Amino acid sequence: MKKIKELIKRTIESILSPINKSLNKLDQLSRINTALSRASATAALRVLEPTNPISWEFSGFSQNGEDGILDYLSRKLVKSNRYFIEIGASDGIENNTAWFAHGRKFSGLMIEGNRLTVDRGQAVAHFATDLRWLFVNKENINTLIEWTVYKNPDIFSLDIDGNDFYIAKLIFEAGFRPKIFIVEYNSAYGPTEVKTVVYDEDFNLKHMHSTQLYYGVSISGWKNFFNGHGYKFVTVDSNGVNAIFIDPSEFDESFVEHLQGLDFVENFYQMKKFKFGWEKQYDLIKEMEYYTIH
Repeated sequence: MKKIKELIKRTIESILSPINKSLNKLDQLSRINTALSRASATAALRVLEPTNPISWEFSGFSQNGEDGILDYLSRKLVKSNRYFIEIGASDGIENNTAWFAHGRKFSGLMIEGNRLTVDRGQAVAHFATDLRWLFVNKENINTLIEWTVYKNPDIFSLDIDGNDFYIAKLIFEAGFRPKIFIVEYNSAYGPTEVKTVVYDEDFNLKHMHSTQLYYGVSISGWKNFFNGHGYKFVTVDSNGVNAIFIDPSEFDESFVEHLQGLDFVENFYQMKKFKFGWEKQYDLIKEMEYYTIH
């Protein structure tokens, strides 16, 4: 009887598996089509001002207008290789580079630390995009080098809610020189602190502090870091989540000189959650251990 039950179970699973895969693929394709439509609609509503990065924002695949800022900057590059890299790419649909994969047909590498998420996304991954599973840390950074086509991609996006600073440092030490670099910052640290969390190879935002505010890098910390590598700060997005930096040598000098972005914006989602600003948010985590970015 036990063997019969096991046989029935395996038979049912063999029937349902391809059905579930097909349903997942249809769902993913629907999300891509929705994102493309949203990108088209929001892009058309913009009134572009060449010196005002916030006016470039639109959102299709990204959450906070990053699609528009990155799209505008990429079109201003003196020379493009139409290649991107993203660490923290989720399932390849809701992130900072999916617009370039599905909308503009760039090639690229997307890396995500959650295996199930990657498996789900590979069903509809763009043919020129590698979506790979890797929880990036100091010990496996060489894997990124092995998978990469260009070390000077048009766009590099880094958003892993934790060891971002340490991974960015390793990226430059490995010889990468992205033309446009977008990173997440933590507005709870305020506009002037130059700090980040202490490195933990198994960093998990949910487990580090009950508020989930102990993560990532302050905006001034990022400015210090990128300035040390000869990059120019462009702006933060209007929802206070991402900061964008560029290698000025990859753009026309007059374009770079006249940029007037936002220096700091509070994270809208954190404000909504806590109902108070960064000063009180920081009070909740100020006793945690930090590393100062010089």
